[in-house]
Amino acid sequence: MRIMTFNANGIRSAVNKDFFPWFHAQDVDVMCVQETKAQEHQLAGEAFRPPGYHVAFRDAITKKGYSGVAIYSRREPDEIRTALGWAPFDDEGRYIEARFGNLSVVSFYIPSGSSGELRQGFKFEVMAWLRPILDQWLASGRDYVLCGDWNIVRARNDIRNWSGNQKNSGCLPSERAWMNALIADACGDGSPQPETGWADAFRVLKPEVSDEYTWWSNRGQARANNVGWRIDYQLATPALRERIRACSVARDPRFSDHAPFTVDYAL
Repeated sequence: MRIMTFNANGIRSAVNKDFFPWFHAQDVDVMCVQETKAQEHQLAGEAFRPPGYHVAFRDAITKKGYSGVAIYSRREPDEIRTALGWAPFDDEGRYIEARFGNLSVVSFYIPSGSSGELRQGFKFEVMAWLRPILDQWLASGRDYVLCGDWNIVRARNDIRNWSGNQKNSGCLPSERAWMNALIADACGDGSPQPETGWADAFRVLKPEVSDEYTWWSNRGQARANNVGWRIDYQLATPALRERIRACSVARDPRFSDHAPFTVDYAL
């Protein structure tokens, strides 16, 4: 099964950059989208619904043209879930889950705190609230693949300018500690990691790689100079670790300030 995650930074903008013709050639089974920045009724046209795919959206209801997530899948899901039970998070359109038998594929959009203290405080609230949910999923016996923009780097190898970003949202020590406490590998920043935990699909296959990023600032020549951050992940339950076969970051063509990240699973 080939699963892609992609922060579109506006799905209408990505469509105007011919995203779906490119996507059609990638042979993807499930795609998780973040930042649709639209309401579902605005995405009713064929341009947003490629043939052969089922699509489900979870829009933001607190602010139009903001946030929003979606899942595209070749197989019709057995069930779609769009709420985790906390309105401040759910109503911003930050979670959608497609269930296929014992497999759940989730599209997550974790808040950014880069706009200021208020949003950073909300991000910390989300992290604290979400942790027991992720622990419950991990212990549930279901197979999960958690896709999305987590707005957190894990370690030095995940960001070009490590030293210069230690006080910036997305690279704060407390954020990294939270992220690494979920994941069982040796690729963190030295903060405690569990013996049993989620698998970072990218690091399962590329534990030492330090120059493959998924997001670049629009300022200056960040993308051209590859001054990036790896903040888009696929986290899988432990039973799926040995089924991770390949992964790739599609830096080009440019459809967004993020790059699509694809993982192949033997499922």
